[in-house]
Amino acid sequence: MFSLNSLAQTKQQGNDDKSDKGLKDYYKDYFPIGVAVGPWSLKGDQAALILEQFNSVTPENAMKMGPIHPEENRYFWKDADAIVNFAVENKIRVRGHNLCWHEQFPKWIFTDAKGDTVTKEVLLQRLKDHIFTVVNRYKGKIYAWDVVNEAIDDNPDNFLRNSPWYKICGEDFIVKAFEYAHEADPKALLFYNDYNTERPEKRERVYKLLKKLVDSKVPINGVGLQAHWSIYEPSEKDLRDAIEKYSSLGLQIHFTELDMSVYPWEKERREKKPGEKDVLTPELEQKQIDQYKMVFKVFRENKGKITSVTFWNISDRYTWLDNYPVSGRKNYPLLFDTTLKPKKVFWEVVKF
Repeated sequence: MFSLNSLAQTKQQGNDDKSDKGLKDYYKDYFPIGVAVGPWSLKGDQAALILEQFNSVTPENAMKMGPIHPEENRYFWKDADAIVNFAVENKIRVRGHNLCWHEQFPKWIFTDAKGDTVTKEVLLQRLKDHIFTVVNRYKGKIYAWDVVNEAIDDNPDNFLRNSPWYKICGEDFIVKAFEYAHEADPKALLFYNDYNTERPEKRERVYKLLKKLVDSKVPINGVGLQAHWSIYEPSEKDLRDAIEKYSSLGLQIHFTELDMSVYPWEKERREKKPGEKDVLTPELEQKQIDQYKMVFKVFRENKGKITSVTFWNISDRYTWLDNYPVSGRKNYPLLFDTTLKPKKVFWEVVKF
């Protein structure tokens, strides 16, 4: 197991671009700074960077229902356990991600042995069993959970996404997921998590859902704003408006999955086009610097409302955006480059 004891052996000596302080130290009076990790990143130079820079981790994929609960009567704990054990050993907080989602689900969850769609009662019982089992395993080690993920539809004409969860259970699956999670661990903070939450039209629908939950006394503590952003959005006004809107409900705000793509937003997967460039030009780099500077300025000014900021992946060496939405198009969305050195943008984010 990689720990602080082995950090000194892994650090490179004589690097002029190394700081004695990490992001977590610069922001110690503001909020924890987290990072999404996989079991493969818990050793070597990536583990050293995690321990140097961050004081919170989120399992990128290891706790999603499909990976952790592949068969109805079988759980796969190895990867999730490795991440939690690493965090506990190194006194790092853990955000659990996630308990209920319409993607990365196991094949068995929505159907019976004959392949027919299960009833609402059966599905809710399966959800309860899953949440109780996972949350109880990490009780006292995971301080916050993304309970329900991305339930708002992408189509602005609709409210909730027409997922199998919704088709079978209606809105009840959202309420029940929070109730089950709270019952399993009454001390854990429980979050609703979604993307494009700063766009005005989607912001209103996310707010509508959150207000319904709060008004109905559902045990929800906060909203996770994913922050899969780009150098083109959000605007400062939209970001500030979103923070004000959601915090008006008395909810904590976590920015849960922060990265800053150097390309415009796209939702649908596609192949890389002939001649499509994927180089971090000086112009794109400067736009990224300006955007990161803006959002962290807004974060700092709202430290009373924001209680966590988490980057989605460690460095540009590996980012999920290298294969989404465009397969094989290199992206550069983080503060550290492919060699794990701080980029120019890092120094701007910590200069305040």
